Amino acid sequence: MRKISLFIAMSLDGYIADSKGGVDWLNGHGNDDGNIDTYSEFAKTIDTVLMGWNTYHQVVTELSPKEWVYKEFTTYVITHNEHTSSEQIRFVNINPVELVKRLKEENGKDVWICGGANLIQQLVNEDLIDYYYITVIPTLLGSGIRLFENGKYEIKLRLLNTQSYNGMTDLIYTRR
Repeated sequence: MRKISLFIAMSLDGYIADSKGGVDWLNGHGNDDGNIDTYSEFAKTIDTVLMGWNTYHQVVTELSPKEWVYKEFTTYVITHNEHTSSEQIRFVNINPVELVKRLKEENGKDVWICGGANLIQQLVNEDLIDYYYITVIPTLLGSGIRLFENGKYEIKLRLLNTQSYNGMTDLIYTRR
């Protein structure tokens, strides 16, 4: 069975975007000599990306407007609007919980939950996330879009690994 992984960065005070939805604060405070790249290792374990419309729109309009950065994966974008799908990007108007349950049963590598907060919270509330890859950015935003909010119940996690670089800390958890 495929595993579902959340791989995301948040501010030290728990936000994934500032109060205007911006993410230009997503960086550390230096250049460590080791040039650690946790994303490349993570990307080897997945073949599917799941994101909400707002995350998709931010990627294609702000973060990488000239090139689809997830071209090696099949991407599902949860949206209520009509859009033309391609082989790489599938726009779906489906309950994300049902989609994730279906994807877990299919053959393939693991599935990456890329964002945003609403999508993540729906999956957390159904306890469908197997691994939590959280990078803590050394910034206090004070307000914005919270990563975890309005959870239904407590989910106990077990810390698998940590590493720090450029002032950022990667935390990897699984359910207990």
